[in-house]
This record gives sequence, C-alpha cells and structure tokens, in this order.
Amino acid sequence: MFSFLLTAIIMFAFWFLLSGQTAPILLILGVVSSLFVAYWSHDLLIGKARRIDFGKGFRFLAYLPWLFWQIILSNVILVKLVLNPKMPLDPVVIRFKHGLKTDFGIVLLANSITLTPGTLTIEATSEELLVHAIDRAMAEDLLAGDMQARVRAVEGDVKEMTQHAG
Repeated sequence: MFSFLLTAIIMFAFWFLLSGQTAPILLILGVVSSLFVAYWSHDLLIGKARRIDFGKGFRFLAYLPWLFWQIILSNVILVKLVLNPKMPLDPVVIRFKHGLKTDFGIVLLANSITLTPGTLTIEATSEELLVHAIDRAMAEDLLAGDMQARVRAVEGDVKEMTQHAG
C-alpha cells in the first residue's frame, strides 16, 4: 500500500509540474490518472515497501565528491597517456571479487568504474566484476581496493573505509 501511495503522489507531482493546470476538473483527472498509473506500476517504481535507510543516502552523497575527484584525476591521466607521442597504452582486462553485499553496492561500483575515464565495467555479477582498463596502472589502482572500500562504506560497512582511506 505504501509503494502504491508513494507512486501515486510522485506521478501526480510530476503531472502537475509538467502541466501546471489548476482547473478543478483537470486536477481531478490528474489525480485519477496518477492513481491508475500507480495501480499498474507501483511495484516497478518503488518495489516492495521497506525501511528507508537515510544513512545510506547520506553516505552516498558523501561518496559523490570523492567519485567526481576520481573522474577528474582519471581524465588528467588519460589525457597524458593519449597526448604522449609514444602512446604508452597497455590495455588489460581484469576480473576481481568485489565483496559487496547488495545489488545497490554492485551497481554503484560498476557504474563508478565505468564513469571513471579509462575503465569500463564489462560484466558485473554478485561475486565479481570484469573490467577493461586502458592502462595497467589504472587496473592496479582499481585492484588496490579504495573504490570498493568506499562503496562498502556506502552500503554500511564504515570501518572498511577507514582501513583503506589512509
């Protein structure tokens, strides 16, 4: 019931944002439409109702500046590699166990790797990731485990991040 109501509210808010209509008949039609769409799709948007973990949301927001900085650093490294006249590229494909517990953590790690220039997640499973790196040094940085530790911290294992952050 919670996911249905939340989906209906989100649908109505989105409808109102897009339409801006305030005529009573249009508001009623907007509510009815939102309820109808929510009835058919609430399990797709929200899923089963579960406890909201605000801590995970805050940890994710704290993770983003670090990720943006890694993206900037990787861009600089990639520019140096590409502009080097010898093009010292050493592409490598690595497979490693990530040790993450949740689908959210696996998706966050896989997308973080792909967003970081010079690396691309090829395959993600519940046990391991298959990653292409344009340079062996980038692959070794990934295998060092700092990104995995930070994603584990977002999942809720904060002590893991403090061990790898130094």
